[in-house]
Amino acid sequence: MVNDYFKFKQFTIYQDKCAMKVGTDGVLMGAWVNVENADRILDIGTGTGLIALMIAQRLNAAIDAVEIDSNACMQAQENVNQSLWSKRIKIIHQSFQDFATETKTKYDLIVSNPPYFQNSLTASRENRTKARHNTDLQLADILIGALNCLSESGTLSLILPYIEGSLFIVKAAEQGLYCVRKTNVLPKPGRKPKRLLLEFKKIKKPFTEQQLIVELNKRHEYSDDYKNLTKDFYLKF
Repeated sequence: MVNDYFKFKQFTIYQDKCAMKVGTDGVLMGAWVNVENADRILDIGTGTGLIALMIAQRLNAAIDAVEIDSNACMQAQENVNQSLWSKRIKIIHQSFQDFATETKTKYDLIVSNPPYFQNSLTASRENRTKARHNTDLQLADILIGALNCLSESGTLSLILPYIEGSLFIVKAAEQGLYCVRKTNVLPKPGRKPKRLLLEFKKIKKPFTEQQLIVELNKRHEYSDDYKNLTKDFYLKF
């Protein structure tokens, strides 16, 4: 049974109202994303508010966090209200498609752990389906919306499964967003990458690629790289 809350070093995530609970993908994104020179930040599909709170811990910036699901939005607001950074994080109950069309703000950083399952069986609960599958938010919507909301020097950062991420790199380049940093996330040594951490810019820059192993040979035996990346957040590190 999943706990109703997940305690980090500087904040707690309550998750009883959310379909998608705290997981490795969200923590990786919040710890990996480059926040340098970002004064205005947008979190797409914030869920519990995890990534927004991780970024707020890392730097003093204004963060808008968009969420379409009403229960998740309520949960995110509660988590933000109980944090040290409630004055800097704004939870917005709206679809990203509508938000991207209406906002006049240009963001230095847009970040997301988006829904990405396209062809798998949908989850039995509607809100979990929306959170896990791109029925309401296509990756193409993120691409189009990000192009509208990013400043000229801004960054889009995503975590995606390997295949979807590889396809997104190609589609983004066709629209003028270029992958400048990629980290291949391996669940264990010798395994194929399961996730891609991706960073995009409107301006072509030198491309860097790395790999990150999450666990070693035993479950919960985490690699030094993973520990170093997440040590400011996990209590056990």
